[in-house]
Amino acid sequence: MTVTAAFFYLFATITVASGFMVIASRNPVQSVLFLILAFVNAAGLFLMMGAEFLAMILVIVYVGAVAVLFLFVVMMLDVDFTELRQGFLQYLPIGGLIGIVFLLELILVIGAYVIDPNLIRTAAVPIPSPQVMTNTEALGQVLYTRYFYFFQAAGLILLVAMIGAIVLTLRERVGIKRQNISVQNARMPEEAVEVRKVPFRQGL
Repeated sequence: MTVTAAFFYLFATITVASGFMVIASRNPVQSVLFLILAFVNAAGLFLMMGAEFLAMILVIVYVGAVAVLFLFVVMMLDVDFTELRQGFLQYLPIGGLIGIVFLLELILVIGAYVIDPNLIRTAAVPIPSPQVMTNTEALGQVLYTRYFYFFQAAGLILLVAMIGAIVLTLRERVGIKRQNISVQNARMPEEAVEVRKVPFRQGL
C-alpha cells in the first residue's frame, strides 16, 4: 500500500465515522465537534485530489464560521432538545421520503459510474495542467469571465439577505434608556453638577 492510499483510507474512514457520530451522538455539542472533524478530514481528501481551493474554503468557511456558529448557538441558547424530539413522528414520513430520494440519487450516480467509468471523467471545459495554471487560478478565471454575471448576482442576493436579516432583528423597544450623544455634548457644567450647601447636622 502506498502512502497516498494510506492517507486516503485514513481520511475517508475518519470522515465516515465522524459523519455517523454527528447523527448518533445524544449531546448536540459533541455532534457539532464531530461535524468539525468530518469537515477537516474532507478537506484533507480535497487536498489529495488537487482541489486546494475547495479544501481551503471548507476549512475557513464551514469549520471557521458555520460549525463554530452552530457550536456557540447550541452552547448559549440552552435549547431543550427533549421537547424538540417530541414531534419527531409527525415529520417521519417527510424525512423518509427525502431519504429515499437521496438514496435513489446515490444509486443513479454509482450505477452510472459502474456502467461507464469514463463518463464522470469527461469534462465540459478542458482543465489546464498544474504546470500551466493552478486550480485556484483556473477557478478564478472561470468565475470572473464565463460566470461573472451569475457571481455578481449571487453576491447581490447575499447582500440583500444580510440587510433583510439586520432590518428584521433591529426593533425599537419602548421604555429603554438610550444614549443620545448630541444631548450629552450640549450639556453645560451647571446642568450636569449641582452644588448644594447642607446645614450642619441636617439632611437634605
